[in-house]
Amino acid sequence: MTHIAVQEALDGKSTSLMNYISRRNEMSSNIEGKVVVITGASSGMGEAAARHLAELGASVVLAARRTDRIEKVAAEITSKGGKAVAVSTDVTSLEDTQKLVDTAVETFGRIDVLVNNAGLMPLSLVEQAKVDEWNQMIDVNLRGVLHGMAAALPYMKEQKSGHIISTASVAAYKIFPSAAVYCATKFAVRALSEGLRQEVTPYNIRTTLISPGAVKTELLDHISDKDVQSANADYVGKVGISPESYARMVAFAISQPEDVDVNEIVFRPTAQEL
Repeated sequence: MTHIAVQEALDGKSTSLMNYISRRNEMSSNIEGKVVVITGASSGMGEAAARHLAELGASVVLAARRTDRIEKVAAEITSKGGKAVAVSTDVTSLEDTQKLVDTAVETFGRIDVLVNNAGLMPLSLVEQAKVDEWNQMIDVNLRGVLHGMAAALPYMKEQKSGHIISTASVAAYKIFPSAAVYCATKFAVRALSEGLRQEVTPYNIRTTLISPGAVKTELLDHISDKDVQSANADYVGKVGISPESYARMVAFAISQPEDVDVNEIVFRPTAQEL
C-alpha cells in the first residue's frame, strides 16, 4: 500500500471516529440533565438503561421490588459521578408508583421521562389454566404500565413536556405457542401506548413503544413449566443479545429533538427468525 493510500485510510478512520464522537455528543446533549424514572431497574434491560442514561448525563430514578439490587446500582452510578436514587416500588400498587414519581420530582424537581419496563413472562399453555400466573402478568405487564402513566401524566401535563416509554415485545406483533396470555398483555401495552400518543399531543408529551426480541435477561426465570423454560433458555442462549441493546434504543428515543416523537421501535437479534 502506498503512503498516500495509507494516509487516506487513516483519514477515513479519523473521519469515522469524529462522526461517531459528534453523534454521541449530540445524543448526550439531548439527554443530559433529564430526569428519567425506570421501573424494573434491578436487573437486565432496566438496569442497563439506568447505567447507560446516567453515563449520558441523565438523573435516573431506579424502581423495583428488590431494594438491595437497585440501591447497589444507584450507589455504583453515583460513585462514578452520576446522579441516581433508588425507590422500592411494586408497580402493581398505584400508591407505590405514585410515591415513586413524587420522589423523583421532590429529588430532582421534575420528571422528563418514565420508562415502564417492569415485566413478567411466566409462559404456559392456556389449557394448563395457570390463572395465578395470568393474573401476575396482567397486574405487572399491563396494570403496572397504567399505574405509571396515571402517576406521571399530571406532572408532565403541567410541565407541557414529557416522554413515556413502555416496553412491549416482538410478542406484541406475533403470537407464539405457550405465550398467548403474555402476548395479550403486550398487545394491550402496544394499543395503550398508541392511544395515549393520540391523546397527549396537545401537552407536548411524547410516547415510545420499545419491543425487544430475544434479550439475555432474568425474564425466563419466571417460567414454572420446566419444558417451556428449557426450550426458551436454549433459544435465547443461542441467539439472544445483551440488555445494553435495549438501553441504546431507549437513549435513541429520548435523544431526539423535542419535535420528533419515535413512536415504535422493534428490534431483535440478527439471528432471530421469529
